[in-house]
Amino acid sequence: MTIDCKVEEAGFRPASRISAIGVSEILQIGARAAAMKRDGKPVIILGAGEPDFETPDHIKQAAWDSMQRGDTKYTALDGTPALKEAIRGKFKRENGVSFEPGEITVATGAKQILFNAMMATVGAGDEVIIPTPYWTSYSDIVEICQGKPVLVPCDAESGFRLTAEKLEAAITPQTRWLLLNSPSNPSGAAYSSDDYRPLLEVLIRHPHVWLMVDDMYEHIVYDDFRFVTPLQLEPRLRNRTLTINGVSKAYAMTGWRIGYAGGPEALIKAMAVVQSQATSCPSSISQAAAVAALNGPQDFLAERTESFKRRRDLVVSGLNAIEGLDCRTPEGAFYTFSGCGGILGRTAPDGLKITTDREFCAYLLDEANVAVVPGSAFGLSPYFRISYASAERDLKEALERIAAACRRLA
Repeated sequence: MTIDCKVEEAGFRPASRISAIGVSEILQIGARAAAMKRDGKPVIILGAGEPDFETPDHIKQAAWDSMQRGDTKYTALDGTPALKEAIRGKFKRENGVSFEPGEITVATGAKQILFNAMMATVGAGDEVIIPTPYWTSYSDIVEICQGKPVLVPCDAESGFRLTAEKLEAAITPQTRWLLLNSPSNPSGAAYSSDDYRPLLEVLIRHPHVWLMVDDMYEHIVYDDFRFVTPLQLEPRLRNRTLTINGVSKAYAMTGWRIGYAGGPEALIKAMAVVQSQATSCPSSISQAAAVAALNGPQDFLAERTESFKRRRDLVVSGLNAIEGLDCRTPEGAFYTFSGCGGILGRTAPDGLKITTDREFCAYLLDEANVAVVPGSAFGLSPYFRISYASAERDLKEALERIAAACRRLA
């Protein structure tokens, strides 16, 4: 007797919570640009949010030492005692904020911290206020958790920053969180003490609204700007604020995948429940490296920031020299978010009329071999983002190509 094991394949049906969500447009553009490069085209990719520096040697050495000691097993669910202690020291030393060990969580990158927090607190009908432009994952994570992203446009005239008036207007009885990112990906805009205080006063008047702050680019600020995190200014919000950070950007440790946060113990415990059913603990080796990053020498941070500043100035001046583009000077991070409204309505040499920032970015990739990301991917048009975490020679060449491509538009 033979049994026919051939079964007609059923059509795949995704869960409703992800049916309207796709892979990040940044990754899609990067993949297409990388494919063009493999085909021999001289593509310059300015889309990735990744420092071009190496992880410092003393951090690599700490990872090696941990492996030699045999620290290659599972660790505590949401962070080793040594790393939690290093994070507590960082918050106290650099931000003047004290947390107990039970108020600290560690995960596989800051994105998982965000996901854990939203999954632990957001349900159907809950609203999360997100100023735009925003990092693409923010709204998608909220939607996966069946919440509603409330997107509040903040254009260049407002410095890409949320105002107290706009925040007040966005709050409803269903508001669960306000999510702020300073310095910002994608705009590079940062909130000073004076920018934050009116927002915090609004939150004081609305005790049902919690505050989530993404401080990932804390150490990459320019000129005379002084970084501040909200809990430094308003301790009354301590019991409903989650302060997120990590080692990816400042310490050039994107691939090590370590993010962390400090917040109320009840929230941290709820986030641990989510993590226990997702990834369990972060990498033991990466955690040892993160301890060295936070406790070790910090002098190289200023040197690297100065390098980013030179590149920022190069890109801002280069973009503003191109007719039709308008680029605000960012306070931090390593991105420019340039307006391209003056380009829209023009026609490419092949007859294609450029009507959106997405079409403009596609034109730059096809005609100039320069990959940038449209503002629409970040919830605000007509803009485009450049990551200047690249070699200066590549930035200069990219600017020349962009300028030439814009001149070819009729």
